[in-house]
Amino acid sequence: MTHPAYGVVREVTPFASVLLEDNPSIMTLDGTNTWLLRAPGSPTTVVVDPGDADEPHLERVLAAAGTVEAILITHHHADHVQGASWLARRSGAPVRAFDPALCQDDGPLRHGETVALAGLELAVLHTPGHTADSVCLAVEYGDQAAVLTGDTVLGRGTTVIAPPDGRLGQYLDSLRALACRPAGAAVLPGHGPDLPDLATVAAEYLSHREQRLDQIRAALAVLGQDATPRQVVEIVYADVDKSLWAPAEWSVHAQLDYLRAHD
Repeated sequence: MTHPAYGVVREVTPFASVLLEDNPSIMTLDGTNTWLLRAPGSPTTVVVDPGDADEPHLERVLAAAGTVEAILITHHHADHVQGASWLARRSGAPVRAFDPALCQDDGPLRHGETVALAGLELAVLHTPGHTADSVCLAVEYGDQAAVLTGDTVLGRGTTVIAPPDGRLGQYLDSLRALACRPAGAAVLPGHGPDLPDLATVAAEYLSHREQRLDQIRAALAVLGQDATPRQVVEIVYADVDKSLWAPAEWSVHAQLDYLRAHD
């Protein structure tokens, strides 16, 4: 079974399976990946990013998870967190996120914390940039490692950075930290297919961002330093489908803020 597979549990590693929500869009790609984590033989499950308030999807999550020990959230966007309260009520499990406002019946996740759940140890990595509260969760079991990346690293395409919550400088720092992770850790993203090596993908993301910054510098040389994000998009993204120009404009806004602060 390969991605995308709607409505069925797809095993990715011996300790991580995914249920893909049927909510495809420009922003969610094929839909939101809800991750189910448990060590082999564990009687409990950790649910990461329940998705939207989509009861058929949440019912499938609950049926697949069995006893939910905890619900973890990678960041505050509705397509990841909106279903958490429903799942918490039905399962009795606490909700934890970096943002205390999203938590229920337990405290917030902390950078550097190791959470022992469902027979696994999950290391919390605060990776701001896409949002201020974005976290990744690193898991090792036996000789296999994986990192749940939320929207910090996607399975396809690149991540939108939308100011003021999203900040490019923070995002680049987060990518540098992920690029230094040990080789061979699988990427378990919030959207798109899983990927084999986080360090490689994070390095590719960094290279892409640097190329975009150079393209924007070149556009500003033509347009002038006071150019608007839309004017820059019309040059830098001229070969991109116009349906993607709105999210591109958000990222260009973040890139212009970064260049004006650092160049």
